[in-house]
Amino acid sequence: MSRRFHLPAATVLMACGLLNSRPLFAGNAQPRAMVNPAAESHIVAPKPQYTFENRKFVYSVQWHFLNAGTSTVEIQHAGSGARVVATADSAGMSEKIFKVHDLFTASLDTATFCTWQVEEHNQEGKKQYQETVALDYPHGKSRVDVKNVKTAETKHTEFDIPACVTDVISGFFYVASLPLAPGYSEIFPVNDNGKTTDIEVKVESRDRVKSPLGQFDTLRVKVEPVSGPMKGKGVLWVWFTDDGRRIPVQMKSKLGFATLLFQLQQISPQPSGK
Repeated sequence: MSRRFHLPAATVLMACGLLNSRPLFAGNAQPRAMVNPAAESHIVAPKPQYTFENRKFVYSVQWHFLNAGTSTVEIQHAGSGARVVATADSAGMSEKIFKVHDLFTASLDTATFCTWQVEEHNQEGKKQYQETVALDYPHGKSRVDVKNVKTAETKHTEFDIPACVTDVISGFFYVASLPLAPGYSEIFPVNDNGKTTDIEVKVESRDRVKSPLGQFDTLRVKVEPVSGPMKGKGVLWVWFTDDGRRIPVQMKSKLGFATLLFQLQQISPQPSGK
């Protein structure tokens, strides 16, 4: 059962999905001190005062100035951990060409930022499939089960994983938690469909961005795979507000021939503070 590079999930990488120790999600938690980025790929655990707040982001998606659909990302409390739920739905002309209705759910350990399970329910064109990725850190394995909804065909695979990884949605929150400033860079592992890729983030500049919610002073962050199965398959830029909230107001992806622009339309509930 073949799997292509997952466009909706990868596009909102780090990617929205966005879990951090900033006031947007952490109340009075203080930002981390500026540090030199480590050369090796790793996940930095949040500080003890880090807390999660339920939050939902709604984005419009444009493809060459055409309405391509809507994407949402929501953070939810889940027992002692947290859950990140993302959707992607095509609209307009793009839906007539290639209908997309995807649901992505990641479960996280809030003490470490490690993802421990991912579930996907996807309808892409005529294909419908379900996938569960269980991240077994004690044994260093990801265990992937995929089911073709139409044919009932199933497939089980396993891959080696490092001691801690994030995923293509929750990684967005992880990036927002880093001490972002122009010139800063970091490399960390992201798991997609069971396979791990090292992702490099670089803060390129400060930009003034006009969005449907107003104008914002932002930090433009470039996100690019540097090793693993996603290497060379695309680049993502994320514009986070240049304040303690780190609101992701805009994203732009280039994946092959496709260039998609995501613009924030709504946040609920509204974050407080600057």
